Amino acid sequence: MPKFKIALFAGLACMFATLSGYGRTWQSDTLIHAPGFQYTTINQPDDYAGKVVSTVIRKQAESPSDVAVLYVHGFNDYFFQSDEANQFVNHGYSFYAVDLRKYGRSLLPGQRMFQVRDMSEYFPDLDSALSVIREDGYSKVILMGHSTGGLTTSLYMAQKRPAMVCQLILNSPFLDWNLSKFNENFAVPAVCTIAAFAPGMRIKQGGGNAYAQSLLKKYHGLWDYDTSLKLEKSPDVDAGWINAISQGQHTLHAMLFPIGVPVLLMHSAKSVDSPDWIPESNEADGVLDVKDINKYGSLLGSDVTIFTVNGGLHDLFLSAPDVTSSLYSHMFDWIDAKI
Repeated sequence: MPKFKIALFAGLACMFATLSGYGRTWQSDTLIHAPGFQYTTINQPDDYAGKVVSTVIRKQAESPSDVAVLYVHGFNDYFFQSDEANQFVNHGYSFYAVDLRKYGRSLLPGQRMFQVRDMSEYFPDLDSALSVIREDGYSKVILMGHSTGGLTTSLYMAQKRPAMVCQLILNSPFLDWNLSKFNENFAVPAVCTIAAFAPGMRIKQGGGNAYAQSLLKKYHGLWDYDTSLKLEKSPDVDAGWINAISQGQHTLHAMLFPIGVPVLLMHSAKSVDSPDWIPESNEADGVLDVKDINKYGSLLGSDVTIFTVNGGLHDLFLSAPDVTSSLYSHMFDWIDAKI
């Protein structure tokens, strides 16, 4: 066979393998100190800041059902919750997570952490993750989102309505600002106006690390994670980020596109407002107002189940063992009833 035909066939085979997923490269995940986790990096189209990638992490069940889970992290975060993943794997659900662009494993040299101008920028990252899950043979997905990931997944489900997603689980979703009335009614709109012509203008956030202290073992928590990827103090954001969050929240508040799958809305029983750690920081949401979560979350669709978690932290799955034990039991009962 002529060499050019061999090269052509080899090139077509390589292209087909890549498109079908067979050529995808998976590597052992060194950011998770537990066996069985792998990750793959996905190149996304360049944006206003240049090159962009997303990352899919997975752990597959030994005898999986046809349903997989896709988890989306929150702000100042990345996927490290191996205990959460193992709960699903032990129940027969293969577990996938995505590190969104400019977060965690997807942060490239020179990028500004967490930069976003519109929440829909994350939709291709979710599309890619669902494609990976489909390539692996799963026909249905339980989509999960924490904090800003809860906002992102809610918008994604309301606006894109992917057919393979059968349930949405929201873990303390960021559906409204937890600010004073003055800041919500005047300061945030002013910053959103500025974002139209100066999206990169830096906006300082609070300097406390009470939430990190409630999580990290070296303080008062139970967990270890990479504090260069999940910073102990909430980092400065920019005007574009404020505008993206605000516009996303307004879209959901208007409820123009109700979510058409069953929704499990989970949040702590109470909030705590203290920049410095206090004992209550270990048994309440130290980031968001749970009343706002309940108010706006209940309007997301026609089938919303609300579960209030006594003693829950902002990331409910990082709460104390007695709290998460009840949480997992309730959540899996709901999944089984709604699947």
